[in-house]
Amino acid sequence: MEIIRNDDGTLVVPVPAVRHHDSDDDGGAEEREAAATTRVLHPGEGGYDEALAEWDLQQNPDRAPAVSTATGREEAMSVVHVLATSDASAAEAVGTLDDPEASGEALRHVLVGGVHAVEDFAAEVADAEGGDPLPAHQATKIIGEVLAELD
Repeated sequence: MEIIRNDDGTLVVPVPAVRHHDSDDDGGAEEREAAATTRVLHPGEGGYDEALAEWDLQQNPDRAPAVSTATGREEAMSVVHVLATSDASAAEAVGTLDDPEASGEALRHVLVGGVHAVEDFAAEVADAEGGDPLPAHQATKIIGEVLAELD
């Protein structure tokens, strides 16, 4: 089962099936497996960053590991700042990028680093663009919007 990204940024992720052991009077054990289910993760919720990185990988499984370049990271910071501080849509913000591929790679690189990488990136955006750092869940949601638009 694949991870599904909803328009509101939530992710529908598979939850592994749980195995139950029943024992009978003879001391033998019978194993049965419950049906697999799903769970909705919201930005900021535990496991969201990892699930978003996995969703991004599902979009193009043959993609090489993410590599961040200086110019890609600068553009990525700029587009995240624009989306955090204006009414621009992800499509509008992505349309202003000189190198969308490099920006996407920089954002993928941030996601692969997990929550602390997202927090550091948000602080870096605030230093470069001004203002207070975005909470990690908000930065992650914006990164997801940009990556969805790029794909």
